[in-house]
Amino acid sequence: MPKQRARSQRRRTRLRDLPGIWFSQHLHSAKDTFWRLMDTPLPTGMTVAVIGISLALPAALYVLADNLRTMAGGWDQTAAISLFLHVDVNDATAKTIVSQLQTWPEIAQIQLITRESALDEFRALGGFEKALEQLPNNPLPVVLAIYPQNTYSTPQQLELLQDRLKTLPDADFVRMDTLWLQRFQAILALIQTGVLLLGSLLGMGVLLIVGNTIRLEILNQRIEIEIMELVGATAAFIRRPFLYAGAWYGLLGGLSAWLVVTLAILLLQEPVSHLASLYRSDFPLSGLGFLATGIILSGSILLGLIGSWIAVNRHLHSTEPG
Repeated sequence: MPKQRARSQRRRTRLRDLPGIWFSQHLHSAKDTFWRLMDTPLPTGMTVAVIGISLALPAALYVLADNLRTMAGGWDQTAAISLFLHVDVNDATAKTIVSQLQTWPEIAQIQLITRESALDEFRALGGFEKALEQLPNNPLPVVLAIYPQNTYSTPQQLELLQDRLKTLPDADFVRMDTLWLQRFQAILALIQTGVLLLGSLLGMGVLLIVGNTIRLEILNQRIEIEIMELVGATAAFIRRPFLYAGAWYGLLGGLSAWLVVTLAILLLQEPVSHLASLYRSDFPLSGLGFLATGIILSGSILLGLIGSWIAVNRHLHSTEPG
């Protein structure tokens, strides 16, 4: 009985040690594979650079689309409809019209732009001071900037609201401000679709790059692989270092893509800020956020693993007898 109890205790101890042994073996394989790649810096660097450029292209388009989406979000704050009143309508009458329009269920908010404030804004643009001084009176009308409810923001509903505003007795003309924004959003949706298509195509390219690189490494180590097969090494044991090599290629390629996009944003920030200042605005560029960076790195690692898995499995199947 004591011997059986001791044997059972040793068996439980070995079972508890299995996760640690498994982890240490994989850690050793990952470290050994990494330093093996570092021993050939030129081929490794070229492969990583190609992967990084392939991943940087869709990542850069994603950043472009994200910044355009942010820009469009700011433009959404502009009035959907501008109602220009007759020139002889004074501010008191305009306030009465505003009170009347605020009872309409289609309208969420109305901003009253008086004749004086419109003239001051026009004067602040610069270059027209002398011309404005020659005017005997203020020629600008009162303008109502109308923001519709979210439930009345479709093009058909906005056109109905526009036609209803035209029937007001003091209305001079009505201008719809959302058509250009809808076109811009359609272009933005097209860019986002292009990002998905380009990312899919270049992802296939990364698979081919990693697979071909791992295939060359397998050919360089075919003698070692044959010896391991002769001594009874399993397919998983032979496959393991090549899978880690593919994962390292993917990780380093993803990091290089992130670095390229980040440097591009830093270089473009100053000219973009200068351009925005000419329009009396400020637009800081946003880069790859935490989520986008995680997707790029995890996706690049997954592509590296899949590419290396395909290459190793093809070799193992080709060497199987009969």
